[in-house]
Amino acid sequence: MQRLNAEPTFVDGMTAGLGGPRTSSLLNRLDAMISWDELAKPLEGLYRNGEQGGRRPWPVVTMLKCLLLAKWFGLSDPQLEETLQDRLSFRRFVGLSLQDATPDETTFVRFRGRLREAGVIDTLFESALAHLDREGLVLKTGTLVDATILEAPRGRKRDDGQSTRDPEASFTKKHGKAYHGYKAHIATDRCGLITGCVFDTAKVHDSKHFEELTAKERSGGAVYADSAYHSRALREPLHRRGVLTGIIVKRVRGQRSLPAVQKRMNRCLASIRAVVEHPFAWIKNMGHRRVRYRGLERNRVDFVLMAVAYNFKRSLSLAER
Repeated sequence: MQRLNAEPTFVDGMTAGLGGPRTSSLLNRLDAMISWDELAKPLEGLYRNGEQGGRRPWPVVTMLKCLLLAKWFGLSDPQLEETLQDRLSFRRFVGLSLQDATPDETTFVRFRGRLREAGVIDTLFESALAHLDREGLVLKTGTLVDATILEAPRGRKRDDGQSTRDPEASFTKKHGKAYHGYKAHIATDRCGLITGCVFDTAKVHDSKHFEELTAKERSGGAVYADSAYHSRALREPLHRRGVLTGIIVKRVRGQRSLPAVQKRMNRCLASIRAVVEHPFAWIKNMGHRRVRYRGLERNRVDFVLMAVAYNFKRSLSLAER
């Protein structure tokens, strides 16, 4: 059985108007826009086989709010714990009265572990996207594809000769520079909402997950991507489905330069596909230029949570249009 948060007291009522007005306004809008019970429904079984005895687990909605709060404000687990103890607007958002205890950083780690072990992180992403779709915020035609490298520590050699490097991360080169870590592949609609994401090691080429990310685009639609996806093998399946291929063309071997008309077309396509870079910019501005954990699956769960948080934050702007 999950724990119940205390009912608001007189003191909670007296402090309801306190806190930063901009933060409170943002959190109130997010709280009103997101259907939390619907988002938590696929996760109801997380505690079904939980530990016997001990403290009751926190409600799934409370934990989801905590994890997304951390993503919206670029907080680590220790920072999230401390901020929940310190900021009234954060406590109100997650449903904690002034009398309630505060989840600690270990609780956040364990909850993410439950999401990972239950294999429900993709279900959470799809549930959040379906909610935005019902709100009419997801565009039905037009898919933009891109990928970015998220670096991991390269480690060091221990006294026994073994390395502390993450064994599941890998090396790759980009523009002549070596990177070590993972690669996030995403698809967005024309407004920048993330409609699909795949997390893999850095050595996997950008084009590896192209077909998976563009599979939902139907006849009459269009796919936009940069020159890393320029190949006949990727274009022809789209042509057969009647999908416009807005992929930037690059020079082939032996070609000194592109024709002027192709250069103009590339500039036009670049202005359209630039929208797909906005999610990556936001994610990295929130402190996720590097991965935070060891192992592919742990980092994948973390990235998908970032994608869910980004989509909800982005949807506030789209709803005002």
